[in-house]
Amino acid sequence: MHWILGIALTVAVFIILKQWGVLTPEKKKAATWKILLVAGAALLLFMVLTGRVHVLTAAVAALLPLLRKLPALLKFAPVIGRVFGQPGNRDGGYQENAGDQRQTATSSGNMSLKEACEILGVARDCAEDDIIQAHRRLIQKLHPDRGGNDYLAAKINEAKSVLLKKRA
Repeated sequence: MHWILGIALTVAVFIILKQWGVLTPEKKKAATWKILLVAGAALLLFMVLTGRVHVLTAAVAALLPLLRKLPALLKFAPVIGRVFGQPGNRDGGYQENAGDQRQTATSSGNMSLKEACEILGVARDCAEDDIIQAHRRLIQKLHPDRGGNDYLAAKINEAKSVLLKKRA
């Protein structure tokens, strides 16, 4: 009986892997969730049929105290996203720019003066210190290390560089 189940399982794995190779990345993601759901349901059914549900109940009871800490752990979500989100780029999507400024690869480099002033919230004829203060205020709120995103930080940095180049 065991060898029949082993052969059936081997054939099923072979068929699944053959079908997996022809899927697009979007369909692979959906298929992964379906496989996890079916595997979880099969595991639950196995545990119920063999009388081992008490193990599952104990695991859920052990996880309850951890769920209370979940809101505090969510503040680390942006860090985890940067670590696992950008393969091949260890700097989290940043490229070094001239000087000490950093700019993301998503910025286009052709921002108008009007758009730069609107982003930083300054007038066209403002002083250099006003530009730097507006940049600092915005980047502190929207920096990716503080929960913002790379695109907004890039736009803020680009606006600052456009306005400072106009001064030079």
